[in-house]
Amino acid sequence: MSAPTGATGRTGAGVDIALQHEIEQFLYWEARLLDERRFEEWLDVLAEDLHYWMPIKSNRLYGDLDREVTRPGELAYFDEDKASMWRRLTRLQTGMAWAEDPPSRTRHLVTNITITELDHGIYQADSCFIVYRTRLERDEDTFVGGRTDRLRRTDREPGFELVARTILLDQAVLLAKNLSIFF
Repeated sequence: MSAPTGATGRTGAGVDIALQHEIEQFLYWEARLLDERRFEEWLDVLAEDLHYWMPIKSNRLYGDLDREVTRPGELAYFDEDKASMWRRLTRLQTGMAWAEDPPSRTRHLVTNITITELDHGIYQADSCFIVYRTRLERDEDTFVGGRTDRLRRTDREPGFELVARTILLDQAVLLAKNLSIFF
């Protein structure tokens, strides 16, 4: 089934179908970079003003659901910028990042992508994801959740850069031994 379109050829999210496709292809390509451990190429599509954030989710009663997810400035699994991402990637290459030696094998699945234009050349991509990770002989982790990405159109290939990523896991309790991978 295709996305709902009107006479303008726009999707239900309000962007042109060709732009929707272009951004989807960017997100799929980015997932492939991570799965193939092409981290230096991935770092090149991160904007200099990047904010990469994964707040913590907790179980709350209905009356307290507004506090289910930590807010900016509170505890988070990740609260990083491009410089800290570069340090993480550099550390992976030293052989001293024990949580990733031998490296994890990942599979990033990105789906249910909706695009909203925020400003000329700035887009918000909301999506669902599954990240499967296996390491060593028996370590397996599955992370499920939603992402909100802010993308900026650029003149450089592949045409967009990642300005912000908010990762919201569905799990309130993580059973993974570490969070040494990228989402």
